[in-house]
Amino acid sequence: MADAVHLSGTRSLWRSEMLATLRLSWPLALANLLQMLTYAVDVIFIARLGEQPLAASALVVSIFGLIMWALSSMTGMVAAVISAELGARAPALRPVRRATRMALWLAVLSGAAGMVACLGFERFALLTGQDPALAALGQSYMVILVWSTIPFIVNNVLRSFVSALDRPIFATAITALGIGVNAAGNYAFIFGNWGAPALGLPGAAVATLFTSMFTMAAYVIAIRLDRKLHRYHIFGRWWVPDWPVFWQIARKGAPIALMVTAEAGVFGAAAFLMGNIGASQLAAHTLALQIAALAFQVPFGVGQAATIRVGYFYGARDNAGMGRAGWSGIAIALAFMACTSGAMVLVPEPLLSIYIDPHAAANATLVLFATRYLLVAAAFQLADGVQAVAGGALRGLQDTRVPMWIAVFSYWVPGFGMSLALGFATQLAGVGVWIGLATGLAFAAVLLTWRWTRREALDLVRPDPA
Repeated sequence: MADAVHLSGTRSLWRSEMLATLRLSWPLALANLLQMLTYAVDVIFIARLGEQPLAASALVVSIFGLIMWALSSMTGMVAAVISAELGARAPALRPVRRATRMALWLAVLSGAAGMVACLGFERFALLTGQDPALAALGQSYMVILVWSTIPFIVNNVLRSFVSALDRPIFATAITALGIGVNAAGNYAFIFGNWGAPALGLPGAAVATLFTSMFTMAAYVIAIRLDRKLHRYHIFGRWWVPDWPVFWQIARKGAPIALMVTAEAGVFGAAAFLMGNIGASQLAAHTLALQIAALAFQVPFGVGQAATIRVGYFYGARDNAGMGRAGWSGIAIALAFMACTSGAMVLVPEPLLSIYIDPHAAANATLVLFATRYLLVAAAFQLADGVQAVAGGALRGLQDTRVPMWIAVFSYWVPGFGMSLALGFATQLAGVGVWIGLATGLAFAAVLLTWRWTRREALDLVRPDPA
């Protein structure tokens, strides 16, 4: 009888954790998908200007997006810190306020450094052999876009704060509103509508800047109006530093930024490999990767939720709770990615129709290559979901340095090495490049999951007093 009661209680705990993870995950995943839609709106409007502006914007976004993603990942470490404080001593008003304030400091300082890096775009473009006219056009876009750097990273900190405090729906709603602001800004400033100047490509950067400022204001208002969030007074005494907390977030967050850079870098390098194989293969690679990236936003959101849930139990020193939180996230990601994997195998053409007409004769070669790549993508969907959530769970334990080295090794040694070998030393060509990408993700998934499984033996479950 006692065993039956214990089993029933255990099942109840797992069910409750699964529901809690789902409740936190879906708004974050939806916000990620809406963020991708924001970028798609830019492309839709810029494409009407012609090939040159579209190509120039693509080059700029490849640099700007990588820097923003890396810096946002670094400052996003604040979610794990906040969650641990809540688990240890909820409501933890002062510790949460200090962590959020120092994350905002880090956002401003790292954002300023990111601005300097972005302003070197034209020189970098010329060094990589880009057309001088294209590089100059891209620079005219970048010099305005760069001013959205700090608001963009600040918004990520505020998003982490509201999500860790169980208000992830705010991130979803604000991102959705931002899409409308961005579309209106593009319509006004690119083409000179509603009395605005017709700025062409730089007008898209103005729209992005307005959107980032609107988003920041929306977060501030939402935090001010919500009683639970406002009680933390995260903007109070913002000028007072707390250097130990600042360096804790920076020290734990920097490896995440490098981990993100390693992953994004290998996919960027794969594009250059595909370009050397053929233009049709590169175009098909871009389409297939967009579909895979769209699917990835869900496990990415689940990974963000896992960071928060594991972080809470980490602060509470609840080893069993940490395990339930991490494994629940992995199970949810696996279930979702099994569905997307099946869709890529069974119905690739409807997925491709999001971007092109798969039945048009002019797209026949493109569809042929993209369908092949989607078959490989279907194979790595499960690995991609697992590595995203396992990495998120480890961040909840504030374990970031070793996962960074796992990512760098996995993506660049077996991953890129296999892409290079199979893509150019065999008849597989583009399919070989994709097999290499799948290999890198599989290595990352296995090694990160192994580390998560061994978390107690590796002494990762005890909060670091430093």
